Amino acid sequence: MEPLGQYPDPTHVVAHLSDPHLLADTLQHGVVDTVAHLEAALARLGRLPTPPQALVFTGDLADKAEPAAYRRLREVVEPAAAAIGAEVVWVMGNHDERATYAETLYGATSDDPQDRVHDVAGLRIVALDSTMPGWHHGAFSDDQLAWLADVLAEPAPHGTLLAMHHPPIPVPMLRLGELIELHDQPRLAEVVEGTDVRGILGGHFHFTSWSTFAGVPVSVASATCYTLEPAPNRRLLSGVDAHQAFTMLHLYDDRVVHSVVPAVEAEEVSGYGLELLEPLAALSREELFDLVSRKDSPFNQPG
Repeated sequence: MEPLGQYPDPTHVVAHLSDPHLLADTLQHGVVDTVAHLEAALARLGRLPTPPQALVFTGDLADKAEPAAYRRLREVVEPAAAAIGAEVVWVMGNHDERATYAETLYGATSDDPQDRVHDVAGLRIVALDSTMPGWHHGAFSDDQLAWLADVLAEPAPHGTLLAMHHPPIPVPMLRLGELIELHDQPRLAEVVEGTDVRGILGGHFHFTSWSTFAGVPVSVASATCYTLEPAPNRRLLSGVDAHQAFTMLHLYDDRVVHSVVPAVEAEEVSGYGLELLEPLAALSREELFDLVSRKDSPFNQPG
């Protein structure tokens, strides 16, 4: 459908998913079917009216870093991405292991940080490995920050998104999360400030959150496996098999719009069917505006 408002179509559309935590052949915590949840999220993503050009997965791809889990991840994600013509951007998380990640996803042999640059129709997406082997908190080495500074030295045609597992923002809804946050964040800020970075994507928290960092918007996507209850009932920490979601990014020349999409279905209580598309397309812009915006129009009368 053509734009009906004040803005043109976005230049780029990106789907941001996080923390699938796939397992080779077991349920997570004995109850969570991480594969089914991921498949449900991808099915909903495939129904969006404007398909994304990239699927960015910000870490914890495999719960125990099992080779079979990474292979299953590719079997689930890559056909779905190909069906909508989207590039897949993988990012390391604290549950991932570099050697297995590199071998199963890229066919490479490496224990080095898994940092990569993706060009999506002029939008640069930098996958940053914020993991510390053997630990759950995050950090970047001097070499990584120097590499990132070199990458950002030349602006990309449509700017840059940084994708990392550990988001560089406070965690006021999860105090224990402060113990496994990204360390030495001011050092990253020095690299990011004044560059063409338009957004930073993260995961790790298992719930949706937003903030800013070095003047740049930060978007944290919820998990597709299970989420952490932000208002637990007399529990220090509470993981629940509910509220899974992913985030859509629509990039315009001067802004980025973030929209949370639930990963599970819900019962419809009102709406209109696709059969209305043809008669609506026959109306002028003025007639459409009158029909949809005027409170007493036939469109807005109770059914």
